[in-house]
Amino acid sequence: MIATTSRPAPTAATAGRPLWPALLSRPYPAVMGVLNITPDSFSDGGRFVAPEHALAQARRMIAEGADIIDIGAESTRPYGAEPVTAEEELRRLRPILAEVVSLGIPVSIDSMKPAVTDWALDAGASIANDVWGLQRDPAMARLVASRRCPVIVMHNRDRADAGIDIMQDIAAYFARSLEIADQAGISRENIVLDPGIGFGKTPEQSMTVLARLDELGSFGLPLLVGASRKRFISSVTPSEPHQRLGGSIAAHVVAAIGGARIIRTHDVAETVQALRVAAAIRDRQ
Repeated sequence: MIATTSRPAPTAATAGRPLWPALLSRPYPAVMGVLNITPDSFSDGGRFVAPEHALAQARRMIAEGADIIDIGAESTRPYGAEPVTAEEELRRLRPILAEVVSLGIPVSIDSMKPAVTDWALDAGASIANDVWGLQRDPAMARLVASRRCPVIVMHNRDRADAGIDIMQDIAAYFARSLEIADQAGISRENIVLDPGIGFGKTPEQSMTVLARLDELGSFGLPLLVGASRKRFISSVTPSEPHQRLGGSIAAHVVAAIGGARIIRTHDVAETVQALRVAAAIRDRQ
């Protein structure tokens, strides 16, 4: 296990300062640990619903080297997830969010609802993670602009379409998201782009995105990739989500080589080790 490093908790005094440069200045990507406090997430639904279990998992991920904790109270899996109200998301978040924030590393709130994101930022979260890239609810861009907080803008589609050029689709989507961000007054230095592996994509398209990730560098913004335990891995080697560690690491190392600066994962210790070893080997080149 990688020893934890003490980090100061975010404060109101630092809330307006750019967060990403501090996290992305190393030769290997920052690691975002996934904390699902939902009963129906595709990989670990129900495991961390109890506040004491969620807090223990957050502590474990920090000890293993996580740089960010991404907490979500509504499953956003592409198939079979039940939508929940903002009130239900808040009911799940209230017992745990402040406790996770107190552990001292940045916390992102994974929600598509502005009201939930607003509450979470008040409670100490420092990053908005919008799986609809500022395009589902116009209030999200206004909120992010007013709070001057870092935001993760993810590509998504209502359904997969095998007939489209997925890279063109992502590029057009990001261009639209950035136009919305500009109109709202969101600073570019606060934006990270996420191509949304597994969201509105066939397994083949998810792999295409990973293989051609460097093309998205044309936006000049940091890239986040979350391929952890995703379904495309099973299309190569049939497996259940908890059996996809090897495939997840392979995808994340490929993503790092392609330019990803943040990796979102369920398996922090193994991912940290893989990314640091890959960076050390590449340094010898």
